[in-house]
Amino acid sequence: MIPRNLRHLRVFAATAATGSVTRAAERCLVTQSAVTQALAKLEAAAGEPLFRRTPAGFAPTEAGALLSARVDRALALLSPALAAVAPRLEAVATTSQLTALAAVAETRSFTRAAERLGLAQPTVHRAITQLERAAGRPLLDRTPHGLAPRRAAEALARAVRLAFAEIDQAEAELAEARGGSHGRIVLGTLPLARAAVLPEALARFRQARPGQAVSLVEGSYDELLAGLRGGTVDVIVGALRDPLPAPDVTQEELFRDGLSLLVGNHHPLARLARVAPSDLADRSWVLPRPGAPARAQFDAWIAGIGPVAGIVETGSVLMMRELLARSDLIGCVSTTQSAAEVAHGLMTRLDVTVGDRPRPIGLTTRTGWIPTPPQRLLLDLVRAAAAERNGG
Repeated sequence: MIPRNLRHLRVFAATAATGSVTRAAERCLVTQSAVTQALAKLEAAAGEPLFRRTPAGFAPTEAGALLSARVDRALALLSPALAAVAPRLEAVATTSQLTALAAVAETRSFTRAAERLGLAQPTVHRAITQLERAAGRPLLDRTPHGLAPRRAAEALARAVRLAFAEIDQAEAELAEARGGSHGRIVLGTLPLARAAVLPEALARFRQARPGQAVSLVEGSYDELLAGLRGGTVDVIVGALRDPLPAPDVTQEELFRDGLSLLVGNHHPLARLARVAPSDLADRSWVLPRPGAPARAQFDAWIAGIGPVAGIVETGSVLMMRELLARSDLIGCVSTTQSAAEVAHGLMTRLDVTVGDRPRPIGLTTRTGWIPTPPQRLLLDLVRAAAAERNGG
């Protein structure tokens, strides 16, 4: 495992950039022996040489070049965030202090941060105090609801998570170059993706990469987006947002999907060959949660039909199915997401068109994110499954 030691990583980056231990020492304001020791520790952690020693200087090996690219990206994320808090932090902030800040910013608690890091609470508190002293300013506000990081501290905590995610990527690429696998691919999955393209893509991925761990994270879109922007989620698969939900993410459309109205097989509307808009006025509904694109599309459509008598909100097709089987509620859900239930006769789809434009479904990633080879393969398989769904 590559140590997240900022001093060692800076020394490594300087050596790769200058090809010289002497110039790296000058750039990092350390001794040449400190550079040599740092490189030795990194090579021991990597399990292979990172530089070739030549008469012309230090030249990165293939593994060194892989690590160098990721370390440069990590430092490019971290350095401006440190400078924004206090310029001197670039020289004095330690990995343990920054890791503590990232954990406290996420948990809003010294105690929970300590539990997450496997440290004693006083250790985390001391690391934050030292970082604040070095910055010459408070980084956290104590509120009745817990600790609240100030704006610059929040940005720094996020930069720390993203920088360390780049080192995770480096470890995966080094393992790939050796013919192995490392870490896990984390997919944030929204309901429609779980029913449509992901099962096929994942089945094919398991055949190609049986040793690669994949983790599927479910949650609300806001939760998944926070994970994506913070580096704990690699990609979100599901309905795209308009407008773009954040300036630092990129969306890629794979296909479009419409909405269907569903009822239990016993429902009076299930017996109608064609349902008129007047049949849907003043009804009670099972709907996606507010904020979901499907809900926005439904709300715009139903406003031109009539009042809604009552609403149950859920993102679960299973819960919708059970509610429809036991009531006269009408459900509104993605056509693809409900296809299996309709095909097996568990629900009846009404002959009604909801809205005039199907929703875009696709991938959401961090802008500038560079996937590892296994991540790239999985995304290509998701794209292929979507193309097949479209008949391409």
